[in-house]
Amino acid sequence: MTKQRKAILYVPYLLWLLLFVVAPMALIFYYSFFNVEHQFTLANYAKFFTSGTYLMMTVNSVWYALLITAITLIVSYPTAWFITKLKHRELWILLVILPTWINLLLKAYAFIGLFGRGGLVNSGLAALGLGYHQLLFTNTSFILVAAYIQIPFMILPIYNSLTEISDSYIKASWDLGATNRQTFWHVIWPLSMPGVKSGIQIVFIPSLSLFMISRLIGGNKIITLGTAVEEHFLTTMNWGMGSTIGVVLIISMLIVMAATRNRRRKGGTFK
Repeated sequence: MTKQRKAILYVPYLLWLLLFVVAPMALIFYYSFFNVEHQFTLANYAKFFTSGTYLMMTVNSVWYALLITAITLIVSYPTAWFITKLKHRELWILLVILPTWINLLLKAYAFIGLFGRGGLVNSGLAALGLGYHQLLFTNTSFILVAAYIQIPFMILPIYNSLTEISDSYIKASWDLGATNRQTFWHVIWPLSMPGVKSGIQIVFIPSLSLFMISRLIGGNKIITLGTAVEEHFLTTMNWGMGSTIGVVLIISMLIVMAATRNRRRKGGTFK
């Protein structure tokens, strides 16, 4: 295949990238410099970085994203490790992937049915004599539901990294007198770090800008940058301020990607 024909194959991808990635980001950056009257201004950025409300939203968004990422990592790593030891692990990975095929809105409403006052969880608590509790519209329910939704996206990269670790490394550590704990912390964990970093990127970055789950599960008690963007674009119609928050989110995501990227060592290995 000639170089010219190869170049033609890149055209659809480059057009898609231009229309659905570059152009929307350029529009967000452009609108961030205009106010409601469509006048050029830097007031949006000044307001964001000087307003206690927006700074608190930023802190809340980062804190929720960290909690969601930590919970998914704690659950996903042992799960991925356990699956690598199973006989039919491809089947189990398929079962992990299956929930991602269900629409996010349907999963959110399923949890509303579970956590509602007349839902399955409250009915079970009442049957045990523990009474009814307010489970919906709380920080706990929001974090648990968001973590549940993100778990498959954390398991997959960790699983891929674990399957690439040769058993010879583990056996060599045992032959050198290492305990199972030492083998894990000095062999398995470092070698699976590329998958962990990829999982953190996949989970943390979307968790920064959650808005539908925060609305449906957290109610008006959960205010994040994602809900602020939705509010400015759909309610107050202040596209400039909404775009400013979007720019801040994009920059934050780039920082996270740079901090968690896999760096190649000399010799071709990753760290």
